[in-house]
Amino acid sequence: MYKFYWVMLALLLFWAVAMPTGNQAEGYGWGYKKNSNHQPPEVGKYDTILEDNGGYYLDKSGEKVIYLTFDNGYEQGYTDKILDVLKKKDVPAAFFVTGHYVDSSPELVKRMVDEGHIVGNHSYHHPDFTKLSKKKMKEELDKLQSAVAKISDQKTMQYVRPPKGTFTEQSIKWANELGYIHMFWSLAFVDWNTNSQKGWQSAYQQVIDQVHPGAVILLHTVSEDNAEALEYMIDDMRKQGYTFKSLDDLVMKDLLPRPFYQL
Repeated sequence: MYKFYWVMLALLLFWAVAMPTGNQAEGYGWGYKKNSNHQPPEVGKYDTILEDNGGYYLDKSGEKVIYLTFDNGYEQGYTDKILDVLKKKDVPAAFFVTGHYVDSSPELVKRMVDEGHIVGNHSYHHPDFTKLSKKKMKEELDKLQSAVAKISDQKTMQYVRPPKGTFTEQSIKWANELGYIHMFWSLAFVDWNTNSQKGWQSAYQQVIDQVHPGAVILLHTVSEDNAEALEYMIDDMRKQGYTFKSLDDLVMKDLLPRPFYQL
């Protein structure tokens, strides 16, 4: 009897030590069902999760406005050209960078900030947020923010894009408590595979075919096609009546009465 008692106690202690603390539920991968006729995509239950926790993937005002965002995990030699086009066309953008990108391309991060773009937090080591505790998530976000602050005039960060688009309701809540707004997207395509570039016309057509009012567009700067197509995308979307705004404008819409943000 005593032997059984000690065996059971040992097992309980083992599980108490082995089970992680602050663990999250099974994660989601951001995705959506594309709509036709240039309408915003359907994201199902994800919309409610974001509404409840202050996240975004779309401007729901119905206005013909576009928010350009880029993910920067590493540099492939095309970001300078992208920045040249944005400057020429007077278009604001947000660049979500990792620690590797900041360490390897500090001059480009500084240029982003100097030219008025937002640098967003894509984490330092690009981990799956759904596998982290709140403490570890904070460390990832803080380290990236500090790295950007050391090399540029941007000292704080407001927007986060989770690596690989994975999330849980808990991870979004934690980021919100840490002062961050999750920024997903409503328009994207397979553009990150550097060995499968199809020419700038393909990238251009992917965006033009999917564009819709309030789109948050995700592009990757490692794509040569994107760098070559960007100017054509911007020109043609403007011809369709779209304007380009900053993520700050999107968030401001929720903070100010409508007549103020329309001024």
